[in-house]
Amino acid sequence: MEVNKNRKTRNLIAGLVIGIIAALLVKFGNPGNMGFCLACFWRDITGALGLHSAGVVQYLRPEVIGFVLGACIMSTISGEFQSRGGSSPILRFTLGFTAMIGALMFLGCPLRLILRLAGGDANAIIGLIGFVAGIAVGIYFLKRGFTLGRAYNQPKIAGYFMPAFMVLLLVFLFVKPEFINFSEEGPGSMHAPVILSLIAGLIVGGLFQKTRLCTAGAFRDIILVKDNTLFMGVAGIFIGALVMNLIFGQFNFGFADQPVAHSNHLWNFLGTMLMGFSSVLMGGCPIRQTVLSGQGDNDAAITVIGLIMGAAFAHNFGLASSPAGPTVNGMIAVGIGFVINLIIAMTAKRSNA
Repeated sequence: MEVNKNRKTRNLIAGLVIGIIAALLVKFGNPGNMGFCLACFWRDITGALGLHSAGVVQYLRPEVIGFVLGACIMSTISGEFQSRGGSSPILRFTLGFTAMIGALMFLGCPLRLILRLAGGDANAIIGLIGFVAGIAVGIYFLKRGFTLGRAYNQPKIAGYFMPAFMVLLLVFLFVKPEFINFSEEGPGSMHAPVILSLIAGLIVGGLFQKTRLCTAGAFRDIILVKDNTLFMGVAGIFIGALVMNLIFGQFNFGFADQPVAHSNHLWNFLGTMLMGFSSVLMGGCPIRQTVLSGQGDNDAAITVIGLIMGAAFAHNFGLASSPAGPTVNGMIAVGIGFVINLIIAMTAKRSNA
């Protein structure tokens, strides 16, 4: 009992630190309510690498580089770095893809959902309800035997794929070769100083690795096993960001005029519902998958590649929402995403593993 209490306290403190850092990044230049957003940041990186041509969302986000490298450093120090993989990689890729489609319908990953709430964005209340509903659907299938199978030990060098990729991106960020795109306007052009963002990412990546925080896991554990240990971290993120937003004058309650957000309630709900459904099936939200990819988990790395390709597809084919609202193509894509997830959830069973 005492150990569990200590974990809850540790998670709460870690969450407070993460929330404070997120608000600080907005204060120093990141888009509003976007101190951290794995969907948006991977989308920006995807554009910077030329995988989509939406000029307003292209930037090599140092925070993501820091997440992966921070997790790698922390897991190496603690002896938790382990190269493993081979658990239904194509299904994990697909679930990462559908999670990104849902996130870009809502305009934010689950972590940004919490930060949008802390910034007063009432649209995120609808998003949160959808997210929890999607998690509940995922739990329904978990209880009926859904599994992606077990992972196996792999050569250690394979575990360093994602950290090595981040080092390469870090070099590109400072060297700025001609083939890397950087937005001159829009959300991609808005960012805190590089060094500050990188340090923030390293700290937060280390905290997520050490605490095993996961936004989807927090609600999954409450619903499935009545355990709020992970939720304490999510609550800490909200409280830390809320307090700092109030101090900095970054809190603006309401549905209208929210930064990088829209007020189509139905599609905010369905987008986050798809994101929550995907997150449960793939074993963690986008931030959790990104952090796991830094500690040698090759299944998580494949999932992250699915996120990247989902972002590229969304912007190349007009699926992503904008502050003006969702697109028809995006609505169709979310519907297809639900169908794909349902097929995976109903057919990937323990008896077939």
